[in-house]
Amino acid sequence: MEEVVQVKNDNTSSGDYEREPVPDHMRKKWLSMALVWIAIGIDLSAMFLGAQLGNGMNLTESLTATIIGSLILGVIGALCAYVGAKTGLSTSMITRFLFGNKGALIVSVVLGIFSLGWFGVQVGFFASNMQTAFHQIWDIDLSLGVFSFIGGLLMMSTAIWGYRSIERLSVWSVPLLIIFIGIAIFTAFHTKGTSAVWEPISGSPIPMGTAISLVIGIFIVGTVLSPDIARWARTPKHAVTAAFIGFAVGNSFMTIIAIFLSRVMDTDDLTNIFIALGLGLPAIIVLTLAQWTTNTSNLYSASLGFSVVFKKVPKKLITVIAGIIATLLAVFGIYDKFLSFLNIITVFVSPIGGIYTAEYLLVDRKKFTFEGIDRNKNWIARSLVVWVAATLFAFMTTAAPDGFGWFQVTSVPALDAFMFAFIVQWIVGRIMTKKG
Repeated sequence: MEEVVQVKNDNTSSGDYEREPVPDHMRKKWLSMALVWIAIGIDLSAMFLGAQLGNGMNLTESLTATIIGSLILGVIGALCAYVGAKTGLSTSMITRFLFGNKGALIVSVVLGIFSLGWFGVQVGFFASNMQTAFHQIWDIDLSLGVFSFIGGLLMMSTAIWGYRSIERLSVWSVPLLIIFIGIAIFTAFHTKGTSAVWEPISGSPIPMGTAISLVIGIFIVGTVLSPDIARWARTPKHAVTAAFIGFAVGNSFMTIIAIFLSRVMDTDDLTNIFIALGLGLPAIIVLTLAQWTTNTSNLYSASLGFSVVFKKVPKKLITVIAGIIATLLAVFGIYDKFLSFLNIITVFVSPIGGIYTAEYLLVDRKKFTFEGIDRNKNWIARSLVVWVAATLFAFMTTAAPDGFGWFQVTSVPALDAFMFAFIVQWIVGRIMTKKG
């Protein structure tokens, strides 16, 4: 009981409820939450993915792959968000019901480390493109390290103050991003005409399965971590609506825009596309806001994960330390390992979403109560075994050199891992529950 009281005192000081349910009077409506998720979905990795799809597929194929992948993400995100809204807890706190109070520490550390790494990768994206933009527009040459350091500190600033700061950033940045991107599309079509979008592809062909896999893979971790945002929803319906719109629309919006821009301008270099259209300053604003709104959520999730592990350390201090470490990862070039890191993170993190959604929806939702969380077992073996098994299964379906490449199921290893974990957790959970 003393621990629960201490937790509440800690959360009163931080105001972000990282170790307890978000109170009902602090809950948000679906629209403001949807804007947060849309802002998270509007990022440079989605833009670059869209440019690659536009360069390696015809218009119909690239749009089909994006829409299918985004709808799948929307469904998974809605399921995960539902659990977050019902419990009012972060992803890392939810794992205590699944893996035990000590087992959850391992999961929280994994979630925290991968979120930090992803933050570093995204800062690297930002730095690379800002370097190009500053050189092309103002003939200013600064190192990637300098841009990484500046970008990391900028994106860390909102994460320090928690969800409400992220929400305020999203509310004014999303309309601004849409305006500038709309100007870019209008200018491109006005300059080049519409016929270019139907021209044959100029890059290496991309198979449909691979394209859908890339669309899902680039945001699957975000869907698994969606309780970090969904716990702020006024009702589960608000959470599900916001998550589906956020992941289905937010994820696809930037990718589809990039598909059209790359096909009209016949290049997958988005920074130079903006500059070629005479939109240098808007390019800087879009690059900054797109990464800022997305990456601050990565650090936010990392800090929530580490808050479960380091209970006596204030969350703001955890965020600052984690942000500095992640920024240094960017400065030292984690961006260069982008694709390999993306493959590995999806393999480890995707099963966690399958495990907690199956347990809550189909096995035993009654145990997901905060009041009894400290009476949990220290270790819950069946969920840990399912996590390991699903991760190995995903490695089997992941192509070399990042996986074994033994066979394919959906051609999307992240989705394979989620589905495998969901089904096995359901079956094993029901069997073990009946025996108990």
